[in-house]
Amino acid sequence: MGQQQLLLVILGVIVVGFAIAVGITLFGAQSVSSNRDAMINDINHLAMVAYQFRISLRSMGGGEGDYSTFVIPLQMRSNSNGLYSVTNAQSNTLTLKAISAIAASNTITVTINSNGRLSSLTFGGDFQ
Repeated sequence: MGQQQLLLVILGVIVVGFAIAVGITLFGAQSVSSNRDAMINDINHLAMVAYQFRISLRSMGGGEGDYSTFVIPLQMRSNSNGLYSVTNAQSNTLTLKAISAIAASNTITVTINSNGRLSSLTFGGDFQ
């Protein structure tokens, strides 16, 4: 082989290596984004469950206008997306924290108001 052919082979190996590195980076970013979207969906579902609890009568297992006794149902506390917990439960507001199953530094903290709407949403880790 001549020098020109060796240089082309080396250049080809470098280009392929660079393309693989870019592909891995893009895949990792897509994975984080997908996990974040799935956790937001889970939090929206939890907010709906919490609001249904708040507006239900105590005789029906609800809070009767109060979030302070809300507990996340056991089957909803964790899944393949992350772990979910109540960090602050008051009469008119409920704060939930979600920790990603991919990386514990990736978190979402949300406050649910008295109307069942998300009033604040804070991202941590790679979710920012």
